[in-house]
Amino acid sequence: MATFTNRATLSYNGGTVNSNVVSGEILGRITVSKTAIGDGYSVGEPVTYIVSIINTGETVLNGITLTDDLGAYQLDGQTVVPLDYVDGSAVYYVGGIGQGSPAVEAGPPLVISGLSLPAGGNALIVYQAVPNGFASPAADGNITNNVTADADGLCTPAEASNDLAVRTGAELDINKAIEPAVVVENGTLTYTLTVINSGNNDAVATDDVVITDVFDPVLTDITVRYNGVIWTEGVNYTYDEQTGEFATLPGQVTVPAATATRDPETGLWSTEPGVSVITVSGNLACQ
Repeated sequence: MATFTNRATLSYNGGTVNSNVVSGEILGRITVSKTAIGDGYSVGEPVTYIVSIINTGETVLNGITLTDDLGAYQLDGQTVVPLDYVDGSAVYYVGGIGQGSPAVEAGPPLVISGLSLPAGGNALIVYQAVPNGFASPAADGNITNNVTADADGLCTPAEASNDLAVRTGAELDINKAIEPAVVVENGTLTYTLTVINSGNNDAVATDDVVITDVFDPVLTDITVRYNGVIWTEGVNYTYDEQTGEFATLPGQVTVPAATATRDPETGLWSTEPGVSVITVSGNLACQ
Protein backbone atom coordinates (compact mmCIF):
# COMPACT_ATOMS: atom_id res chain seq x y z
CA MET A 1 0.00 0.00 0.00
CA ALA A 2 1.03 3.70 -0.35
CA THR A 3 3.20 5.24 2.34
CA PHE A 4 3.69 8.95 2.97
CA THR A 5 5.97 11.26 4.94
CA ASN A 6 5.45 14.77 6.26
CA ARG A 7 7.16 17.42 8.35
CA ALA A 8 6.39 20.94 9.55
CA THR A 9 8.44 24.12 9.34
CA LEU A 10 8.59 26.79 12.03
CA SER A 11 9.60 30.34 11.06
CA TYR A 12 10.55 33.09 13.57
CA ASN A 13 12.90 36.05 13.75
CA GLY A 14 13.86 35.53 10.09
CA GLY A 15 14.91 31.93 10.57
CA THR A 16 13.32 28.49 10.16
CA VAL A 17 13.33 25.24 12.07
CA ASN A 18 12.14 21.91 10.61
CA SER A 19 10.27 19.39 12.67
CA ASN A 20 10.97 15.72 12.74
CA VAL A 21 9.61 13.63 9.82
CA VAL A 22 6.53 11.56 10.44
CA SER A 23 5.37 8.73 8.20
CA GLY A 24 2.14 6.88 7.62
CA GLU A 25 0.57 4.27 5.40
CA ILE A 26 -2.67 4.35 3.44
CA LEU A 27 -4.45 1.03 3.49
CA GLY A 28 -6.71 0.03 0.64
CA ARG A 29 -10.39 -0.30 1.44
CA ILE A 30 -10.39 -3.82 0.02
CA THR A 31 -7.81 -6.53 -0.55
CA VAL A 32 -8.05 -9.24 -3.20
CA SER A 33 -6.24 -12.50 -3.92
CA LYS A 34 -6.63 -15.19 -6.56
CA THR A 35 -5.77 -18.88 -6.53
CA ALA A 36 -6.31 -21.83 -8.85
CA ILE A 37 -7.29 -25.29 -7.69
CA GLY A 38 -5.04 -28.07 -8.93
CA ASP A 39 -1.43 -28.62 -9.92
CA GLY A 40 -1.61 -27.08 -13.38
CA TYR A 41 -3.67 -26.79 -16.54
CA SER A 42 -4.30 -28.92 -19.59
CA VAL A 43 -5.75 -27.44 -22.76
CA GLY A 44 -9.48 -28.15 -22.93
CA GLU A 45 -9.87 -29.06 -19.25
CA PRO A 46 -11.64 -26.56 -16.93
CA VAL A 47 -9.64 -24.78 -14.24
CA THR A 48 -11.39 -23.66 -11.06
CA TYR A 49 -10.38 -20.21 -9.81
CA ILE A 50 -11.15 -18.70 -6.39
CA VAL A 51 -11.03 -14.95 -5.83
CA SER A 52 -11.07 -13.72 -2.23
CA ILE A 53 -12.15 -10.14 -1.44
CA ILE A 54 -11.90 -8.62 2.05
CA ASN A 55 -13.55 -5.35 3.10
CA THR A 56 -11.10 -3.79 5.55
CA GLY A 57 -13.33 -0.74 6.08
CA GLU A 58 -15.86 0.04 8.80
CA THR A 59 -18.88 0.39 6.51
CA VAL A 60 -20.72 -1.73 3.99
CA LEU A 61 -19.15 -1.72 0.53
CA ASN A 62 -21.61 -1.92 -2.36
CA GLY A 63 -21.27 -2.08 -6.12
CA ILE A 64 -18.13 -4.23 -6.16
CA THR A 65 -17.08 -5.24 -9.67
CA LEU A 66 -14.54 -7.93 -10.39
CA THR A 67 -12.72 -7.83 -13.74
CA ASP A 68 -10.62 -10.81 -14.91
CA ASP A 69 -8.44 -10.49 -18.01
CA LEU A 70 -8.59 -14.30 -18.54
CA GLY A 71 -4.83 -14.38 -19.03
CA ALA A 72 -4.75 -11.92 -21.95
CA TYR A 73 -1.31 -11.26 -23.44
CA GLN A 74 0.24 -9.58 -26.47
CA LEU A 75 1.19 -11.59 -29.54
CA ASP A 76 2.53 -9.80 -32.61
CA GLY A 77 0.83 -6.58 -31.60
CA GLN A 78 -2.54 -8.17 -30.92
CA THR A 79 -4.21 -9.23 -27.67
CA VAL A 80 -4.99 -12.93 -27.40
CA VAL A 81 -6.82 -14.61 -24.55
CA PRO A 82 -5.91 -18.18 -23.43
CA LEU A 83 -8.94 -18.77 -21.17
CA ASP A 84 -12.66 -19.08 -21.93
CA TYR A 85 -15.10 -18.52 -19.07
CA VAL A 86 -17.41 -21.49 -18.45
CA ASP A 87 -20.94 -20.11 -18.70
CA GLY A 88 -22.95 -20.42 -15.49
CA SER A 89 -20.01 -21.53 -13.36
CA ALA A 90 -19.68 -18.42 -11.13
CA VAL A 91 -20.93 -18.65 -7.56
CA TYR A 92 -20.62 -16.11 -4.75
CA TYR A 93 -20.18 -16.52 -0.98
CA VAL A 94 -20.12 -13.91 1.79
CA GLY A 95 -18.84 -15.13 5.14
CA GLY A 96 -19.15 -18.68 3.84
CA ILE A 97 -22.86 -18.31 3.00
CA GLY A 98 -23.93 -18.81 -0.60
CA GLN A 99 -25.35 -15.73 -2.32
CA GLY A 100 -26.42 -17.39 -5.57
CA SER A 101 -25.06 -16.56 -8.99
CA PRO A 102 -23.71 -13.03 -9.53
CA ALA A 103 -24.20 -10.97 -12.69
CA VAL A 104 -21.62 -12.06 -15.27
CA GLU A 105 -20.38 -10.73 -18.61
CA ALA A 106 -18.27 -13.52 -20.11
CA GLY A 107 -16.09 -11.13 -22.10
CA PRO A 108 -13.19 -11.14 -22.49
CA PRO A 109 -12.53 -9.62 -20.09
CA LEU A 110 -14.73 -11.46 -17.65
CA VAL A 111 -16.76 -8.99 -15.53
CA ILE A 112 -18.61 -10.06 -12.37
CA SER A 113 -20.64 -7.23 -10.87
CA GLY A 114 -23.19 -6.31 -8.23
CA LEU A 115 -21.23 -7.72 -5.28
CA SER A 116 -21.58 -6.35 -1.74
CA LEU A 117 -19.53 -6.82 1.42
CA PRO A 118 -20.35 -5.93 5.02
CA ALA A 119 -17.82 -4.02 7.11
CA GLY A 120 -14.90 -6.31 7.88
CA GLY A 121 -16.50 -9.01 5.75
CA ASN A 122 -15.00 -11.38 3.21
CA ALA A 123 -16.32 -12.86 -0.02
CA LEU A 124 -15.29 -15.76 -2.23
CA ILE A 125 -16.11 -15.79 -5.92
CA VAL A 126 -15.59 -19.19 -7.53
CA TYR A 127 -15.70 -19.80 -11.27
CA GLN A 128 -14.21 -21.94 -14.02
CA ALA A 129 -12.34 -21.17 -17.22
CA VAL A 130 -11.09 -23.51 -19.95
CA PRO A 131 -7.59 -23.11 -21.47
CA ASN A 132 -7.99 -22.79 -25.24
CA GLY A 133 -5.71 -22.87 -28.27
CA PHE A 134 -3.84 -19.74 -27.12
CA ALA A 135 -2.67 -21.56 -23.97
CA SER A 136 0.68 -23.20 -24.59
CA PRO A 137 0.65 -27.02 -24.20
CA ALA A 138 4.47 -27.13 -24.21
CA ALA A 139 6.34 -28.12 -21.06
CA ASP A 140 7.18 -24.47 -20.27
CA GLY A 141 3.60 -23.23 -20.77
CA ASN A 142 2.16 -20.78 -18.26
CA ILE A 143 -0.96 -18.64 -17.88
CA THR A 144 -0.66 -15.38 -15.94
CA ASN A 145 -4.13 -14.31 -14.93
CA ASN A 146 -4.88 -10.80 -13.56
CA VAL A 147 -7.94 -9.69 -11.63
CA THR A 148 -9.07 -6.24 -10.46
CA ALA A 149 -11.70 -5.43 -7.83
CA ASP A 150 -13.29 -1.99 -7.86
CA ALA A 151 -16.28 -0.50 -6.03
CA ASP A 152 -18.26 2.66 -5.46
CA GLY A 153 -16.22 5.16 -3.46
CA LEU A 154 -12.86 3.44 -3.83
CA CYS A 155 -9.87 5.65 -4.59
CA THR A 156 -7.75 2.80 -5.91
CA PRO A 157 -8.89 -0.63 -7.23
CA ALA A 158 -7.33 -3.73 -5.69
CA GLU A 159 -5.38 -6.07 -7.94
CA ALA A 160 -4.11 -9.63 -7.80
CA SER A 161 -2.65 -12.19 -10.19
CA ASN A 162 -2.22 -15.92 -10.48
CA ASP A 163 0.46 -17.88 -12.35
CA LEU A 164 -0.59 -21.36 -13.42
CA ALA A 165 1.89 -23.67 -15.14
CA VAL A 166 0.90 -26.29 -17.67
CA ARG A 167 0.48 -29.78 -16.28
CA THR A 168 3.54 -31.80 -17.25
CA GLY A 169 3.97 -35.51 -17.83
CA ALA A 170 3.34 -38.26 -20.31
CA GLU A 171 -0.27 -39.00 -21.29
CA LEU A 172 -0.43 -42.40 -22.92
CA ASP A 173 -3.02 -44.26 -24.91
CA ILE A 174 -2.85 -47.42 -27.00
CA ASN A 175 -4.41 -48.50 -30.26
CA LYS A 176 -4.47 -52.02 -31.71
CA ALA A 177 -4.84 -53.05 -35.35
CA ILE A 178 -4.95 -56.43 -37.11
CA GLU A 179 -3.72 -57.42 -40.58
CA PRO A 180 -5.30 -59.16 -42.37
CA ALA A 181 -8.76 -59.08 -40.81
CA VAL A 182 -9.61 -62.31 -42.64
CA VAL A 183 -6.94 -65.01 -42.47
CA VAL A 184 -6.84 -68.66 -43.54
CA GLU A 185 -6.08 -71.49 -41.13
CA ASN A 186 -2.38 -71.63 -40.22
CA GLY A 187 -1.98 -68.29 -41.95
CA THR A 188 0.19 -65.39 -40.84
CA LEU A 189 -1.34 -62.67 -38.71
CA THR A 190 0.12 -59.34 -37.59
CA TYR A 191 -0.99 -57.26 -34.63
CA THR A 192 0.12 -53.63 -34.53
CA LEU A 193 0.17 -51.92 -31.12
CA THR A 194 0.59 -48.15 -31.33
CA VAL A 195 1.36 -46.31 -28.09
CA ILE A 196 0.41 -42.64 -28.31
CA ASN A 197 1.83 -39.93 -26.03
CA SER A 198 -0.26 -36.72 -25.98
CA GLY A 199 1.67 -35.30 -23.03
CA ASN A 200 4.54 -32.82 -23.01
CA ASN A 201 7.07 -35.17 -21.36
CA ASP A 202 8.68 -38.30 -22.78
CA ALA A 203 7.62 -41.65 -21.38
CA VAL A 204 11.04 -42.94 -20.38
CA ALA A 205 12.46 -46.29 -19.29
CA THR A 206 12.03 -45.50 -15.59
CA ASP A 207 8.28 -45.03 -16.16
CA ASP A 208 8.11 -48.83 -16.56
CA VAL A 209 5.61 -48.81 -19.42
CA VAL A 210 4.36 -52.38 -19.90
CA ILE A 211 2.04 -53.74 -22.59
CA THR A 212 0.24 -57.03 -22.06
CA ASP A 213 -1.96 -58.99 -24.45
CA VAL A 214 -3.41 -62.46 -24.80
CA PHE A 215 -3.51 -63.65 -28.40
CA ASP A 216 -6.59 -65.74 -29.08
CA PRO A 217 -6.20 -67.69 -31.25
CA VAL A 218 -2.63 -68.37 -30.14
CA LEU A 219 0.21 -67.32 -32.44
CA THR A 220 3.29 -69.46 -33.00
CA ASP A 221 6.77 -68.54 -34.21
CA ILE A 222 6.19 -64.89 -33.49
CA THR A 223 8.43 -62.02 -34.59
CA VAL A 224 8.27 -58.83 -32.55
CA ARG A 225 9.45 -55.47 -33.85
CA TYR A 226 9.70 -52.24 -31.87
CA ASN A 227 9.76 -49.16 -34.09
CA GLY A 228 10.98 -51.42 -36.88
CA VAL A 229 13.78 -53.09 -34.86
CA ILE A 230 13.49 -56.82 -34.11
CA TRP A 231 13.15 -57.59 -30.42
CA THR A 232 14.55 -60.57 -28.51
CA GLU A 233 12.38 -62.80 -26.34
CA GLY A 234 13.46 -62.74 -22.70
CA VAL A 235 15.30 -59.47 -23.20
CA ASN A 236 12.55 -57.22 -24.47
CA TYR A 237 9.40 -59.30 -24.03
CA THR A 238 7.96 -62.61 -22.84
CA TYR A 239 5.57 -64.90 -24.68
CA ASP A 240 3.84 -68.19 -23.86
CA GLU A 241 2.90 -70.20 -26.97
CA GLN A 242 0.61 -72.38 -24.87
CA THR A 243 -1.59 -69.59 -23.53
CA GLY A 244 -0.93 -66.77 -26.01
CA GLU A 245 0.11 -64.43 -23.17
CA PHE A 246 2.41 -61.64 -24.39
CA ALA A 247 4.08 -58.91 -22.31
CA THR A 248 6.79 -56.34 -22.85
CA LEU A 249 9.38 -56.17 -20.10
CA PRO A 250 9.58 -53.05 -17.89
CA GLY A 251 11.72 -50.26 -19.29
CA GLN A 252 11.64 -51.48 -22.88
CA VAL A 253 8.88 -49.23 -24.20
CA THR A 254 9.55 -45.49 -24.36
CA VAL A 255 7.43 -42.90 -26.15
CA PRO A 256 8.50 -39.38 -27.17
CA ALA A 257 6.51 -36.39 -25.97
CA ALA A 258 4.00 -34.68 -28.21
CA THR A 259 5.39 -31.87 -30.33
CA ALA A 260 3.78 -28.47 -29.77
CA THR A 261 3.79 -25.96 -32.62
CA ARG A 262 2.26 -22.53 -33.04
CA ASP A 263 0.60 -21.32 -36.23
CA PRO A 264 2.50 -18.16 -37.23
CA GLU A 265 -0.65 -16.58 -38.69
CA THR A 266 -3.34 -17.38 -36.10
CA GLY A 267 -1.12 -17.79 -33.03
CA LEU A 268 -2.99 -20.97 -32.08
CA TRP A 269 -1.12 -23.93 -30.65
CA SER A 270 -1.47 -27.49 -31.90
CA THR A 271 0.16 -30.76 -30.86
CA GLU A 272 1.37 -33.81 -32.76
CA PRO A 273 1.43 -36.86 -30.45
CA GLY A 274 4.59 -38.90 -30.07
CA VAL A 275 4.24 -42.58 -30.98
CA SER A 276 6.01 -45.90 -30.60
CA VAL A 277 4.90 -48.94 -32.57
CA ILE A 278 5.15 -52.63 -31.70
CA THR A 279 4.26 -55.27 -34.29
CA VAL A 280 3.76 -58.92 -33.46
CA SER A 281 3.59 -61.36 -36.40
CA GLY A 282 3.06 -65.08 -36.16
CA ASN A 283 1.25 -68.10 -37.50
CA LEU A 284 -2.18 -69.13 -36.26
CA ALA A 285 -2.02 -72.26 -34.17
CA CYS A 286 -4.41 -75.08 -35.10
CA GLN A 287 -7.65 -74.85 -33.17
